[in-house]
Amino acid sequence: MAAIAPILIAIASFVLRLINLGSPKGFVFDEVYYVDGARDLLKYGVEVDGANPEFIVHPPVGKWLIASGIKLFGDNEFGWRFASAVFGTLLILLFARLVHVVFYSPLLTALGTALMALDGLLLVHSRTALLDLFLTFFTLLGVFLWHRNRHIWSGIAFGLAIGCKWSAIYFVAIIGLIAVYRIVVARDIRKVAKPIAAKFAQYGILPVFVYTLTWTGWFISDRGWSRQWSTNPLLSWLHYHSEMLNFHTGLTEKHPYQANPWSWLIMGRPTSFFYASPKECGAKDCAQEVLALGTPILWWVGTIALAVVVGYWIKSLVHHRIDASASIVVIGFTAGYLPWFAMQQRTVFTFYAIVIQPFLIMAIVYCAKLLLDSGLKPVVSQSIVGSVFALIVLCFLYFMPVFTAQVITYEDWNLRMWFESWI
Repeated sequence: MAAIAPILIAIASFVLRLINLGSPKGFVFDEVYYVDGARDLLKYGVEVDGANPEFIVHPPVGKWLIASGIKLFGDNEFGWRFASAVFGTLLILLFARLVHVVFYSPLLTALGTALMALDGLLLVHSRTALLDLFLTFFTLLGVFLWHRNRHIWSGIAFGLAIGCKWSAIYFVAIIGLIAVYRIVVARDIRKVAKPIAAKFAQYGILPVFVYTLTWTGWFISDRGWSRQWSTNPLLSWLHYHSEMLNFHTGLTEKHPYQANPWSWLIMGRPTSFFYASPKECGAKDCAQEVLALGTPILWWVGTIALAVVVGYWIKSLVHHRIDASASIVVIGFTAGYLPWFAMQQRTVFTFYAIVIQPFLIMAIVYCAKLLLDSGLKPVVSQSIVGSVFALIVLCFLYFMPVFTAQVITYEDWNLRMWFESWI
């Protein structure tokens, strides 16, 4: 039964994502930008503003995926969000596979899969046409393939991840450094040039090549932004990228839901994607919200688990026995989270934390394994793991209305706003 648990959980998760996927009506948060871009890509192969080129600050892969849902189901809310529902489900299955190859335990695989399905932040992203979920899927795919020594396929996955959002570059950089380090410590220094060159091709040239291919629509069109900047399309493309970089480094405009990275793990300031006060809940005051909130108990337990895993990883380094499972958690944490601390002036949001969510949950699975393998009596260790899991399930169900835009009374909504910073 445990062997098919991930598939059953993924099916149930997919159904949950599809139910009322078209609600709320209209654009939710930044869907207004990405759906518009997806429409343009379908029609012109490049993003435009009427008859004029449009300056766009994110690459096209995620918007092409959104466009695929529009192509299948029409230019409506369900069509906009369908690709997110699919990739949110695939992410759960991919994570299940990663947990399986790392721990080789049907129980831990089922636990990890269930925890992924019980996270509100992932559920919200899976029901919204934004880019970060696609970024998360391709970065995790790249890490999984790297762990399996499928380096060419990993390089392709990372190229697609960068084609969703540039922040995937940090994953490529860290994995590339690890690859070079392993070569240097394992070989005669006089024989490292060739394998290092191979790794540079796999994690340097290949991702850049794939990323460039994702801009094919821009290259074959004459309507894209900066397309006519030079007679050389490549120079025009590089100039466009310099403009994009200037935008990202200079984005300091204040936003009511911006959140310092220090607060991300504990969900100190979740992002409200949508809020309305409809009149259809049987009470005087009603509320309907989409709150990009990670299931609180899950993320709080995950934060503690992350600290434990980092401690065990450091211990393994001291004893010169690299802990592969802990290393995966540390890679995700380092590449997906730490770089944001160098951007204290930039406007950032808690929902960016979705890219580290799989690694946070892997930290919980890691700690569950430590507990189950400890010297405690099985009934004690299993009871602890089971009790924490039950609390997470109840917490997820309690917050379900604000994950899925259900119309509830204002009083019920207010009961779920545990902290003022959540409002």
